[in-house]
Amino acid sequence: MDYLVVYTSNTGNTEKVALKIFETLPGKSKDIIKVEDYKGEEADLYFVGFWNDRGTCGSGIMDFLSSLHGKRVALFGTCGMTGSDEYYKEVENRVSVFLSDDNEYLGGFLCGGRLMPQVLEKYKQMQAINDTPQIRSMIGAYEQGMLHPDKQDFEAAKRFVEKILSKHQKKEN
Repeated sequence: MDYLVVYTSNTGNTEKVALKIFETLPGKSKDIIKVEDYKGEEADLYFVGFWNDRGTCGSGIMDFLSSLHGKRVALFGTCGMTGSDEYYKEVENRVSVFLSDDNEYLGGFLCGGRLMPQVLEKYKQMQAINDTPQIRSMIGAYEQGMLHPDKQDFEAAKRFVEKILSKHQKKEN
């Protein structure tokens, strides 16, 4: 198989991005699967997706990435708190360390995503106790995240795939 998209999604955000990545991949020699359903399928190039769990990925993706050897891998993910490119790069760097050195890491893409309503409720409880600029900022980021992933995020995911495919094809030639 040429391409395998493996992902986990907590609220559906990462799944939406995974589907866009899968749709962008050329040909028919490709598959998409949740990491929980992975049964050892092999591919030339892996796109591995995760949701941001406190600045990194969850244990399922950690274990999956750690199990890969001698593969070409690109990461993608969603962050409930829409953030700066610097923050996205920090998250990408924290997740990419789970790949062993014998893999070829091709790059990563992250975008914002909606958080669960319980998170807003927690922030509002915190705000009721102590209304600080930081809590107001967190509520603002939550509200901004409700708009993502959006059309621009999906277009950026498409461009990311095209960039990775270009790198991948140059390596093969």
